[in-house]
Amino acid sequence: MFQKVLIANRGEIAVRVIRACRELGIRTVAVYSEADHDALHAELADEAICIGPAKAADSYLNVTQILSAALVTHAEAIHPGFGFLSENSRFASMCEELNLTFIGPKAATIDAMGNKINARQLMIEANVPVIPGSDGALTDVHEALTIAAEIGYPVMLKAAAGGGGKGIRKVLSAEELPQHFASAQQEAKAAFGNDEMYLEKIIYPARHIEVQILGDDFDNVIHLGERDCSLQRNNQKVLEESPSVVITEEKRQHLGQAAVRAAKAVGYRNAGTIEFLMDQAGAFYFMEMNTRIQVEHPITEMVTGVDLVKKQLEIASGEALNLTQEEIIMTGHAIECRINAENPAFNFAPSPGKIHNLFLPSGGLGLRVDSGMYSGYTIPPYYDSMIAKIIVHGETRFEALMKMQRALGELVTEGVTTNADFQMDLISHPQVIAGDYDTAFLQESFLPNWTPES
Repeated sequence: MFQKVLIANRGEIAVRVIRACRELGIRTVAVYSEADHDALHAELADEAICIGPAKAADSYLNVTQILSAALVTHAEAIHPGFGFLSENSRFASMCEELNLTFIGPKAATIDAMGNKINARQLMIEANVPVIPGSDGALTDVHEALTIAAEIGYPVMLKAAAGGGGKGIRKVLSAEELPQHFASAQQEAKAAFGNDEMYLEKIIYPARHIEVQILGDDFDNVIHLGERDCSLQRNNQKVLEESPSVVITEEKRQHLGQAAVRAAKAVGYRNAGTIEFLMDQAGAFYFMEMNTRIQVEHPITEMVTGVDLVKKQLEIASGEALNLTQEEIIMTGHAIECRINAENPAFNFAPSPGKIHNLFLPSGGLGLRVDSGMYSGYTIPPYYDSMIAKIIVHGETRFEALMKMQRALGELVTEGVTTNADFQMDLISHPQVIAGDYDTAFLQESFLPNWTPES
C-alpha cells in the first residue's frame, strides 16, 4: 500500500479521499488554490501546497504545478477525484512517466472511452446495446440532417469529447438542427478543444441508469448494482437513488453483465461507471463510460457496504480485487441529494459567500453528509457550486425518503442560499415518492409548476 498520496482536487471529494487514506494509514498531501487557502481539505491533510491563483486553469488544472507538488512531497500516487483532471489521459500518462501511480484507469483506457464516438464502436464490438445513431464523427451539418431523417426526430447532438452536459443539444426538427449543430460545436471546441460531433436517437421517456464497476490488474471485473440518476436539470444530476425502482432482479443481472462486458472490452482497472438509458419497454442502451469515481458513489457504498475509494487505493497499489460477484449483495435503499450554493428562485444562480452558521445533519442510523464546509468558511465563486451531499439509507425506499426529508429539514447554512428547499419539495413530490419519474420529469413537469418560497 502507498505511504503517501496527493489528492489533485478540492471540496468534499478531496475530504472524502483524505479520510479514506487516513483509515488505511496513508499520509496525504492536499493541493489548494489561493482562493482555497482556508479550505477544509487543506486543513485535514498531513501536508498542503498552494498550486496557484484562484482560476482553475492556473491551479487545479495546472498539470505542471500538481506534478511538481507530488514530486517535492515524495508522494507515490495521485488521486484525481472527479472533475478537473480526473479523465485527462495526458495527465495520467505524465504520472506514469514520473513513476507516480494515477489512481484510476490507464491513460489508454481514458482515451478509448473519453471519445464518445470511439466508445460507441467499442461497445458494439463488445455486444453491448447502443442507441441508434451516427457511425463515426459527423462531417458536417448536411450529414447530420441526412442521418437524423433516417432514424427520426427527436435526436440528441453530442460532442465526441463531451461531458458535464456540455456540447449537447436536443433537436426536435430538421429546421432546428443547423443552429444547434453550430452552437454545440462552438461549445465543445471551447470546453474540450475538440469540435467533433455525433448524434443519437432520443430515447424518450427514459430512465438514466448507471452501473458501478470495479476492475483490477488481474482481469477481475465485478459490478455493484445500479443507480437511478433520472432526476436531472439541464442534463445535470440533482438526486440519485439505489437501487432503481424500475429494475427487476433479472434486469439487474442483464445490466450488470453488460457493464462487465463493457469494462472488460477496454481492460478496465479501478472504479468506473457504465451509463445506460432505458426505454419504457425495458430495453437499455449504452450511453457512456465514466472513467473515474462518481459524485453519487456513496449510495452504492450504502447499499453494498463496499468502500469504493478504499478499493480504488487498493487496486491502484497492485492488490487483487478481494471481492467476487456473488459477495455483492444490495441491501435496503439509499438516496443522495446534492446541496448546491445556488438560488433556485433566480434560475439557480450561484450563491457564493461566507457561511456564518452551519449545521450538517448527522444523527441517526443510515445518515451521512459528505462536505468540505464549516462555520466561517467562505465559499469562493470560482468553482462548482456543490457544497455538500446528503446521503441516507433505509431498509425500505419509503424509510429512506422520510430520512432524507428529516435530514433536509435539519440542514442550516446561514449566509448563503442553497437548493435545500428545492430538494425538499422535489423529494416530497407524489411522483417522486411513487418512483414515477424519468429524465424529463424535473425540467418539464416539476419546475414549470414549482414556486420557490420567498
